[in-house]
Amino acid sequence: MTNTKAITLDTLIEPDSLARGLSEMYITFERSRVNKRAEWQEIQEYIFATDTGKTRNSSLPWSNKTTIPKLCQIRDNLFSNYIAALFPRRRWLTWEGSVKEAEQAGKRDAIISYMNWVIDRPEFYSEISKLIADYIDYGNCFASVEWVDQRSLDGDKEGYVGPMPKRISPLDIVFDPTANSFSASPKLIRSIVSLGELKDMIERGRAESPEELEATQSLFKKIMEDRRTIREYTGEVLSEKDSIYEVAGFTSYREYMQSPYAEILTFFGDYYDSEKDEYHRNKVIKIVDRNTVIGVWDNPSFFGRAPIYSVGWRLRPDNLWAMGPLDNLVGMQYRIDHLENMKSDVFDIIAYPPLIVRGEVQDFDWRPMERIYIGDEGDVKMLVPDTQALQADNQIALLESKMEEMAGSPREAMGFRTPGEKTMYEVQRLEAAAGRIFQNKISGFERDLLEPLLNAMLELAKRNMNATVIRIFDDQNKIALFETLTAQDITGSGRIRPIAARHFAEKAIQVQNLTNFFGSAAGMDPAIKQHFSSVELARMWEQILDLQDYGLVEPFIQISEQADGQKLQVASQEQIAQTVNTPSGINFDADEQ
Repeated sequence: MTNTKAITLDTLIEPDSLARGLSEMYITFERSRVNKRAEWQEIQEYIFATDTGKTRNSSLPWSNKTTIPKLCQIRDNLFSNYIAALFPRRRWLTWEGSVKEAEQAGKRDAIISYMNWVIDRPEFYSEISKLIADYIDYGNCFASVEWVDQRSLDGDKEGYVGPMPKRISPLDIVFDPTANSFSASPKLIRSIVSLGELKDMIERGRAESPEELEATQSLFKKIMEDRRTIREYTGEVLSEKDSIYEVAGFTSYREYMQSPYAEILTFFGDYYDSEKDEYHRNKVIKIVDRNTVIGVWDNPSFFGRAPIYSVGWRLRPDNLWAMGPLDNLVGMQYRIDHLENMKSDVFDIIAYPPLIVRGEVQDFDWRPMERIYIGDEGDVKMLVPDTQALQADNQIALLESKMEEMAGSPREAMGFRTPGEKTMYEVQRLEAAAGRIFQNKISGFERDLLEPLLNAMLELAKRNMNATVIRIFDDQNKIALFETLTAQDITGSGRIRPIAARHFAEKAIQVQNLTNFFGSAAGMDPAIKQHFSSVELARMWEQILDLQDYGLVEPFIQISEQADGQKLQVASQEQIAQTVNTPSGINFDADEQ
């Protein structure tokens, strides 16, 4: 095209009305969190900074540029303790059937076996680790589920096929922050793919018949034609009237259309079609280039909502974008770096003080054993600053301690014990109080994100799996068993529940209480002890210590084992005695020797 008139992008490419409307929604939601993205960027700068020159603290007038990585240390401390609380043992989930028949039909064992097989993979723990990092860094984490078929990657028919969690970056998802809840808000997820991946996506999503294949080819041809039109147009484009075409990562929409990549906006939720005067519920819509709809589908999930789940660290009233544990610690990090570099500069001035030169003094080098020649009125003096600034270490230590407490990281979690003598029940009471924020936050992650995510994985398996062979390790016999399951085997009425974090603190308190009780005068009183069942106490300890899979507790098992041991001992002694008293049949003649 050789037209040199100034026109708008809409005139060149003629976008779909639905695509334009949803793109405008994306821009509106994106602009509503501009300040939030700036806060996230500053936190990321401090977490991965090697000196203050990499942070917004670089404007300080100090020659030293040291940064104390306190935010990074708090982040790593929270991350390691969250992981330890979520996965304290290999088996950490259970199935709660909502009807008795589901338990009787063996559904519980089949579902737990299948889900244990699914989560016992490095990919699962890798995605959960990324979500926990988002939970700390951004204060918000988002996840969905996807069906993975790894057989096509290496041609191995035994590759993993099943559900897997999928992390959604907080930078790539937008929604209405003023909605009543995250599940009720419409959501848009941004992703960048290559043109080849885009073509494959369109064909896999639509080409199920010859007619749809032809429509798919026409759709991709239109997308490429729009790119060619923008690329070849030589006139001026009034992009200020087309703000929806401001694609992040590209300086202009023309540069974006010239690249080998395509932006896809995926919409989840309800929308109103003003042209047809129709209201559509629970839809999934994909838009490419902000102007073309490549597919509209019904959400296939049995739950009736988008399979996208979220949890926030510190919830805000009337705002779905939550705060993170590091958000309001940035100022204290700034103060720590300020004090550290000020102290270092003062120490440098004390070690190498500036000189006051008065009168006639010959040039000299400031170094040990240097001779300085001065005239009659000349003089050289050192200008020593006040050394009180060197006491900044006390203020820095106080700030670091406050930051630990405000992030919800108890001192005991770092391996330090609070000072003072602890007696009777004071220990567990103090530990429970010190870790209350920590326990509340990790329990919220488990309840609001991990639990619905696991149930969504099970729901996805019910919709997609065929006969699947899973590996089950028998801890008692130390052998690997293989079981074939179908979708019917794992279909039951109930829900998956992760029980690690919520029982982590409870069991610790139970152990401490039981130990203190049986060590006290009341616990050692025979008149009281006779009312406690030793069998039930053993079963309680088996449950607290998570030893149910080993079959250690059986009523009076030691009596039968001791009897069996005595029988073996008697039989062994009889066999030895019989062997000693039996002649060997060999005669030795002393004279012949």
